[in-house]
Amino acid sequence: MTRPMTMAEKILAAHAGLPEVHPGQLVECDLDLVLANDITAPIAIDVVEDLGGGVWDADRVCLVPDHYAPNKDIKSAEQTKKMRDFAHAHSITHFWEQGRAGIEHALLPEQGVVVPGDLVIGADSHTCTYGALGAFSTGVGSTDAGVGMATGRAWFRVPETLRVQVEGRLAPDVSAKDVILHIIGTIGVDGALYQAMEFGGSAISDLSVEGRLTIANMAIEAGAKAGLFEVDEKTEAWLAGRTQRPWTAYSPDPDASYARTLVIDAADIVPTVAWPHLPSATRPVSESRHVAVDQVVIGSCTNGRIEDMREAADVLEGRQVAPTVRCIVIPATQEVWRQCVIEGLMDIFLDANCVISTPTCGPCLGGYMGILAEGERCVSTTNRNFVGRMGAKSSEVYLASPAVAAASAVAGSIAAPADLD
Repeated sequence: MTRPMTMAEKILAAHAGLPEVHPGQLVECDLDLVLANDITAPIAIDVVEDLGGGVWDADRVCLVPDHYAPNKDIKSAEQTKKMRDFAHAHSITHFWEQGRAGIEHALLPEQGVVVPGDLVIGADSHTCTYGALGAFSTGVGSTDAGVGMATGRAWFRVPETLRVQVEGRLAPDVSAKDVILHIIGTIGVDGALYQAMEFGGSAISDLSVEGRLTIANMAIEAGAKAGLFEVDEKTEAWLAGRTQRPWTAYSPDPDASYARTLVIDAADIVPTVAWPHLPSATRPVSESRHVAVDQVVIGSCTNGRIEDMREAADVLEGRQVAPTVRCIVIPATQEVWRQCVIEGLMDIFLDANCVISTPTCGPCLGGYMGILAEGERCVSTTNRNFVGRMGAKSSEVYLASPAVAAASAVAGSIAAPADLD
């Protein structure tokens, strides 16, 4: 009889070909997918070449130009070209050229590339996003990604699991972004260090898959190795029509052993802002209204999906961005961009005097499309607000939901939608 296991333990055991695993155990696993982008892929490609030049499975390697794409300068063009040439030379199935692509962690779920039960590594820290679909996915260095591309295998130390239960019903003005900011504010940026976060509870079940993707995306901001959600009817509906791949839904055993269990009352979660310079420096919007802002960014792998665009548009409709603020809207993929056009959201953004960008990570990492000058402040729906994250070292980034970001753009200072009435 095997020991009771968490979701993370079950997925790792299955991919290691073992009946059971336990926290701290080193295991070598078969991978389902390996991901890299225009920044990290060139280094991984060098590793593949050093190992003989071949990839283990052209259908299981994913290459996405998104961080500096469309290319912002000669260096970024060279990076992308190296990835493009490699993809064509090895007939990589999942290489998305600019015009077909988008931000990687929005694109792969949208395209049905990741399915429940997968074991995924990616040369980007926010690869943990796919845990929303019941996969174990985690960020690695480019060297590990290169080895994974060449061999289809990787070593893991089985993590402990932190169980997070959010019980009750969220208030109508509280979003998934507020939930994860509240959690990180509660446990800190190292509160789940090298642990898997397993999310559950009635409030989590009520969330859409897009909301769960937002929460899983920011598990790394609590130090977590992965963030996982059980598969339910919402997950199955999301997958329907997106993928032909067979998949396995793993659920934790009722008597699984956790490092700790954190129970949160949904009624305690309010619209929240993470102040500079950590995602854990959270305060309610109600305590942040005095902070004037110069820029607002609505997009990213955290909050650039169609649900996020609708949330922002609901606030911006019939209003205009304050004359002291520039508001940059970045749909996460081409399909999200198209849906914004179909639903008339683009007209709302244009009428509100927003800048609308092609899909890109761009300003999130201080790349381009919204660099901050000395002393400037930005409210952003992205995932990190470290020193100099979006530009000058003296600039400041405040993390928030799309609704709060949009309201702040209108008000000229941090605000919730209710403040505009």
